[in-house]
Amino acid sequence: MKKVFIYPCLLILGILGTFQSTRGQDINYSQFFSTPLYFNPAYTGINTGLRARFLFRDQWPALPIDFKSYYFSADLGDRNLPGAGGIGIMINSDSPGAGLINTLQAALTVGVRIRIASFMVAQVGVKAAILQRKVNWDDLVFADQLDPKYGAIYQTSFIPPDAGSRVVPDFAAGGIFQFMNETGNMTGSLGFAADHLFRPDVSLLSDGSAPYPRKWVIHGGAVFTTGYGSSSSMYGNNGDPLRINPGFMFQSQADLNYLEIGLNLLKFNIYLGGWYKTTLTGETNNAVALLAGYKYMFMQDMSIKFIYSYDLQIAGVMQGTGGAHEISLVLEFDGFALFGGGGGNRGGRGYIPTGRSKGYVPLECPSFY
Repeated sequence: MKKVFIYPCLLILGILGTFQSTRGQDINYSQFFSTPLYFNPAYTGINTGLRARFLFRDQWPALPIDFKSYYFSADLGDRNLPGAGGIGIMINSDSPGAGLINTLQAALTVGVRIRIASFMVAQVGVKAAILQRKVNWDDLVFADQLDPKYGAIYQTSFIPPDAGSRVVPDFAAGGIFQFMNETGNMTGSLGFAADHLFRPDVSLLSDGSAPYPRKWVIHGGAVFTTGYGSSSSMYGNNGDPLRINPGFMFQSQADLNYLEIGLNLLKFNIYLGGWYKTTLTGETNNAVALLAGYKYMFMQDMSIKFIYSYDLQIAGVMQGTGGAHEISLVLEFDGFALFGGGGGNRGGRGYIPTGRSKGYVPLECPSFY
């Protein structure tokens, strides 16, 4: 078992958060387009059908203790649902604090779709979650356990709190505005979200206070389809057009700011992308996330998508940490529906322009989500 040497006073002040406020950020996934429900619940049911997403992140593997994070979500978009949006679930787990602190969040999400015009829709969403914060006391070594010659040979006098973990309710809300041009070869979105709305107290001490810092997110993106076809044609073939997806995401939490900007490409079901990541406050760290992936079509409305990305640290104090690896797996069932009418393009609450000669089809999100 790995041990971490830390003085009790630093443990109490830093880990348990007896200060009136704490400073830190939630885990930031480079493949934020593979974890949409994590940063904005309005993505729940943004596309018709059922989607299940899995992602694993291994950050700073060159350090003695690296940081591993796990994400899972499943959401159903059905335009026959009340509100014509969707429902979903999300589970996210990570280990900040050199692996000494474990954070687990399990949530239910709901999305509601609002028609604005024939080429514009908005979607709002809420997330109701349970947040658990746990400290691994067994991995700590205190100063009174140490012998100058033989190391940790004594029993510590420190008595951990009776509560080994803290479970609190947590809530988030967000909105997304979507639009499409007249020819249908460009779709775009702009969104805003707020997480940890009521700043739940995650302190393990009965007389302590550690309100979880609120997080603000702004994001946007577009998908441009070149060649023949439109952005609503998502099935691969030898003549599949090139899709270009520029985008950005900005996060602010606990007076720390983070920006990610870049683009993805999709051609012949092959994904390639590059994203620039930077912290805008505190000690600036810059990285470039490079990704590649493949989308395999089982059927016209059923596919599996695999993407691998690597964070290359290019500046800042984190050089030499080994960057970060992310692996995501996305299962898509576009024809799945629970409330009749089928999935895919059969819904009637999202629209593309009336100039389309073949009638209305749903204005759905870019294929990168």
